[in-house]
Amino acid sequence: MEYIKLGNTDIEVSRITFGSWAAGGWMWGGTEQNDAVGAIHASYDLGVTSIDTAPIYGQGLSEEIVGEAIKSLPRDKVQILTKFGMRWDLAKGDFAMKTKNNDGQDLDVYKYAGRDSIIKECEDSLRRLGTDYIDLYQQHWPDVTTPIDETMEAAARLLEQGKIRAIGVSNYSVAQMEEALKTVELVSNQVPYSMLRRDIEKDVLPFCQRHDMSILAYSPMQLGLLTGKMKPGQHFDASDLRSTNRLFKPENVTRVNEFLEKIRPLAESKNATLGQLVLRWTLAQPGLSVALVGARNAEQAIQNARTTDFELVTHEVDFITERLEQMQQQPA
Repeated sequence: MEYIKLGNTDIEVSRITFGSWAAGGWMWGGTEQNDAVGAIHASYDLGVTSIDTAPIYGQGLSEEIVGEAIKSLPRDKVQILTKFGMRWDLAKGDFAMKTKNNDGQDLDVYKYAGRDSIIKECEDSLRRLGTDYIDLYQQHWPDVTTPIDETMEAAARLLEQGKIRAIGVSNYSVAQMEEALKTVELVSNQVPYSMLRRDIEKDVLPFCQRHDMSILAYSPMQLGLLTGKMKPGQHFDASDLRSTNRLFKPENVTRVNEFLEKIRPLAESKNATLGQLVLRWTLAQPGLSVALVGARNAEQAIQNARTTDFELVTHEVDFITERLEQMQQQPA
């Protein structure tokens, strides 16, 4: 496994980080807790020391699963990355979405990052995680109803109290990061990034590089589309967010699979899966610190962790990028 420091801190995280959204079941068609705990342990055994979670994932369930998993692990050897600012139990702030919980009940979710809310959320997360500190505390989504300085002042207070070790954001624009940096030192921005979604390369990524902020890429496998295992017209339950995602339309799945077939020989030459090759390419992108990758069971977790077992040299990265750009130039 490869490791990298978050921003200017001494917090070292694994470049493959366990993403536990799917482990919480919410919007992924349910979960099996024992499988998720086993997946985290299997990742840790192969050097994946960092786990990313959030209260909204399963409305506390993902954090509880992570808490259960780390009980038997040395706490100082594990980095817990969690978030704040999405409330399903309080109708306040910026309305985010109507959804359903794991039991199929209607749920209204709000982006809210007021001072008192953040303090409460932190205590709730610490309890669910069974720990007395969080390594990286990230604002999950910007909240347009709360001034950024109020949000960051509350996070700074938690930092002073030792309840968190570093402050990060997620889904922040350059303007929002500039505003936040007036109040605190941000160490990271967690943003969507994959072969099929590279828009952060225009402004967010260069800004983070200039300000020594780490980029944590979520959905690097584009919700499983880049594994090569998706078939055109594949059925997803209504509770699965892929059921309405335009990238999973049959014609797009076909196009992506054709691209993946072109790079398959390179994966085979490395004794790697297509998914591992995709992740390796992602980590090779300048300024990209960490890839957050989900796993529902130990087998998937082991595959993800073994991404760093092989190298890609410059001309191999270029070969993949050229094939990718050829695909993207085709009419959708």
